[in-house]
Amino acid sequence: AEIRARGERSYLFDYEAPGLEQLVASRADGVQVIEDWDANEFRALVHLDAFVDRYLLVARQVDGDLLNLLDDTQQTAQLYQQLERDRGRMLFEFSLLYLGFAVMLMLAAVWLGLWFAERLSRPVGRLAGAAQQVGEGNLEVRVREEKGDDEIAVLGRVFNQMTRQLKRQRQTLLDTNAKIEQRRRLFDSVLSSVSAGVMGLDADGRIDFINRSGARLIFMEDQPVSGRAMAEVVPEFLPLLETLRHGREDFAQQEVKLRRGGVQDILLVRMGMRFGNDRVIEGFVVAFDDVTDLVSAQRMAAWGDVARRIAHEIKNPLTPIQLSAERINRKFGRALEAEDAEKLGQLTDVIVRQTGDLRRIVDEFSKFARMPEPEPERENLTKLVADAVLLQTTGQPEVQISSDMPSEPALADLDATLISRALVNVLKNACEAALACKDRAEGAGAQVRVSLEILDHQLRLSVEDNGAGFPPDRAKLFEPYVTNREGGTGLGLPIVKKIVEDHGGRVRLEDARPFGPGEHRGACVVVTLPRAGDELQDAAQ
Repeated sequence: AEIRARGERSYLFDYEAPGLEQLVASRADGVQVIEDWDANEFRALVHLDAFVDRYLLVARQVDGDLLNLLDDTQQTAQLYQQLERDRGRMLFEFSLLYLGFAVMLMLAAVWLGLWFAERLSRPVGRLAGAAQQVGEGNLEVRVREEKGDDEIAVLGRVFNQMTRQLKRQRQTLLDTNAKIEQRRRLFDSVLSSVSAGVMGLDADGRIDFINRSGARLIFMEDQPVSGRAMAEVVPEFLPLLETLRHGREDFAQQEVKLRRGGVQDILLVRMGMRFGNDRVIEGFVVAFDDVTDLVSAQRMAAWGDVARRIAHEIKNPLTPIQLSAERINRKFGRALEAEDAEKLGQLTDVIVRQTGDLRRIVDEFSKFARMPEPEPERENLTKLVADAVLLQTTGQPEVQISSDMPSEPALADLDATLISRALVNVLKNACEAALACKDRAEGAGAQVRVSLEILDHQLRLSVEDNGAGFPPDRAKLFEPYVTNREGGTGLGLPIVKKIVEDHGGRVRLEDARPFGPGEHRGACVVVTLPRAGDELQDAAQ
């Protein structure tokens, strides 16, 4: 390899011609590194692709001692890695040696154990035979007690003491079991004698026991019910069980209509939870009785009240109808011709006359009427309140009614007819209270304020008036025939309370906010109803 050209700084190094192997490696790999630590040089040989037999040799001066030390360090690291790889084998060999010694010690210990066991086998054999007899129920057996304080002698004495104690405990258990059996027979006798039904359920809702009266009340006297699910035997009780499981109370009570064999009975069912010591539900206890005759008697006793309430509800729209007809006659009669005005007067007179006749008919029919049961459907409470406000605004124009309604629908599961009656009652009472009040600031007219709020799980309706307000004993206003207005029947609020509670809601009587500076506080009726679909969420919480 001859030099064809060299750089200016290349004269600082002695030229050593590369060998043939290095030239071939440079042509194959592209770069061939030559380490010459003795000459403190580091060279690189690169084949020039633009020429056939031309190479570029680059040399750099380095510290050979330092690089030799680096090589030694790498060799030392490789040696350490080799020793690390061999460590497992050495540990395995030492482990085998340790295992050998351990096996020898274990064999020696076994041999010594057998030797001691041979000396102890006879008394232990006697103990084994006696223990077998104890296992067969013979608590009269005794073993010979050895003299001395060694372990075998102590074991014999303790064994005899144990058999005597077991005998006493067994006798105690037999006596206790006899007492429990006596109490159980007494409990069964009492349950069989009572007229009410008693049923025990496990945590999964399966029947553990039922007394004779309970089987008779559910018409299952001739069929086995123990071990069967209550939902299969008496599905009518299942809603009460679900209410108890998802509710916050430890007991629940409800009247259940049971239809069997074409006969419908009304059962008063009370269900409670059974808890263990750690407050874990172990099951349920169901007590129920036939209250068909009692309910019938109660209905007969309350017939007059129910009839008057119905009459009161039907009379409510008659007055606005009559007033509206008279207002139509006064407003449009003057604008029509004489013939048309006369016809209009005749028609309005018919409405007024028929309204009066209907009022009298309702009074007589109220003896036979009854309050219908709610038939809930998904309704928009905002629309029902708006309709009630419009009806009262038209019927009582002397009262200024303002309303604050939400923009979104206020959905609830309710009977629209019954809720509308309750709303009309509340608004009518508020308007009449505002008109009857004389203790108001000068220039302030009768005012009623209606607001509906959509809360997390409830719908809240507030009806406020600037009337005289509620008396201190306002709770009595929910009783029939109790009123603080002249001419009032005392049935409006009781009907409202009954309707709202039948829908799972609540009615509260509060003081209204002042309608103006310096004015007194009137009455405020707050009605809360559950939002659609939120009833089960409230019970689960």
